[in-house]
Amino acid sequence: MQIHIKDECIKLGQALKLAGLVENGAEAKEAVQSGLVKVNGETDLRRGRKCVPGDEIEYRGEIVAIV
Repeated sequence: MQIHIKDECIKLGQALKLAGLVENGAEAKEAVQSGLVKVNGETDLRRGRKCVPGDEIEYRGEIVAIV
């Protein structure tokens, strides 16, 4: 799956919501802080991490590419 962004970056929590992997910000926060989200293969606990085109987010077996 891919999500297209028009700005140079998107916050991790926002990307999870945009991709439909979580329903809201609270769910995104819980997923990230619980260590369930990987960015480029590494667990990241920062919901505000800035993701840029080329990054891959993994959550519950789903992989989303930022383009």
